[in-house]
Amino acid sequence: MADNDWKARLGVVFSTNPDFNYTTDSASEEAATLEPSRQNLRVWLDRGHRGGKTVTLVRGFVGSEEDLKELARMLKNKCGVGGSAKDGEIIIQGDHRERVLQLLLDAGYKAKKAGA
Repeated sequence: MADNDWKARLGVVFSTNPDFNYTTDSASEEAATLEPSRQNLRVWLDRGHRGGKTVTLVRGFVGSEEDLKELARMLKNKCGVGGSAKDGEIIIQGDHRERVLQLLLDAGYKAKKAGA
């Protein structure tokens, strides 16, 4: 068996059929990116687990990782700071809640401030 990904086969116990070919579901496809007016984004301020540094988080993005990274790139450029985009969330270094919120609204996204 060329593909020896045992985690994908956790549900299979045993098969006595020598010609058995295990197939996995292709449920890992990325979700299609919603248009900006249908996105429901939340802008957070986070201080925990970052060595005392404050970051601005944008959560709730529905879409591909590529589109998420493009939105993060735009926000980082407009704020003039660093950051990253992964796991459906954008991290902007520093407290830029007001600026990020205004940039998202100007770009046509449905966004609002969430808990501090």
